[in-house]
Amino acid sequence: MRKTKLCVVLMLLLGLLCFGVQAAAGPRASLETVVNQVLDVLKEPGYANPATRPPLRQKIEGLVESIFDFGEFSARTVGGGWTGFSADQQRRFNEAFARLLLATYLDKINGYNGERIDYNKETISKKGNRAEVATIVTLSDGKPVPVTYRMMEKNGRWVVYDVIIENVSLIKNYRSQFKEILAKGTPEELITRVLERAESASAGTDSAAGK
Repeated sequence: MRKTKLCVVLMLLLGLLCFGVQAAAGPRASLETVVNQVLDVLKEPGYANPATRPPLRQKIEGLVESIFDFGEFSARTVGGGWTGFSADQQRRFNEAFARLLLATYLDKINGYNGERIDYNKETISKKGNRAEVATIVTLSDGKPVPVTYRMMEKNGRWVVYDVIIENVSLIKNYRSQFKEILAKGTPEELITRVLERAESASAGTDSAAGK
């Protein structure tokens, strides 16, 4: 089950890499176009070689940072406790959470093994500024896993602010963890915990990349 979840995390993160796609293209088109772009990077011969992989990893890192709306994700993940953070704490939490998610993605991307994504349904809100894109991720063992992307139009393009895997929201999953920490501690303690997890994940990624 853990291996399956990690594969799903890999594929949902691939779908988050929507770099430079204008909102006019639509949320589903944005995801589908960029997934193909990312898969092309993964298929480059240089990515399999640790010596030539760094620039390709940096390219992927830049793509993630350009589309992942960490402000929205952070605020929604922390929930009601977000207003208790100072502006500086919000900024530092955004940075720490971004590092954690990015390190997790880079750690799992090497596990890509030909999983397939089928785009089933695009539902856009009446106002046209929110959307859900339903997909099915077929794992290498043939198991289908439903993954839905929640997106919003922001600054002329579509960005992802939540992902639902097998009916479990990524935001809600993190929120339950962070809520427990904040119930007993402070925003500073949460930031420290997230930074520690990010550094640990980064260390694992660097070690794997050097193999």
